[in-house]
Amino acid sequence: MIMEPNNEWMNDPELQKIDKAKLDFLNKMFVQSTTINSNGNQAEAQKKMMTFLMSLNKLSKDNNISFDSEDVALIFSVLKKYATPHDIDKMQKISSFFHSR
Repeated sequence: MIMEPNNEWMNDPELQKIDKAKLDFLNKMFVQSTTINSNGNQAEAQKKMMTFLMSLNKLSKDNNISFDSEDVALIFSVLKKYATPHDIDKMQKISSFFHSR
């Protein structure tokens, strides 16, 4: 997921109710996710995605960060305002991973 380098989305007024630690965590997630791209074959991309998601899961547990369904819905709605269609596709894939648990 390649978001704008200035992370303008993090300053969106709708996110004022979200804890700053959660927003910082999301920023780290987006920076790390730039290593996941659609180049190469599908098996490679899936392996990279799984590795990323596992590290994301560990990072969230290590930092005691969790998002309730309201947080997730709000964050996704804000991100979509700043995202490309490709970014939105990646967000939906990541979201579906967490919803399938």
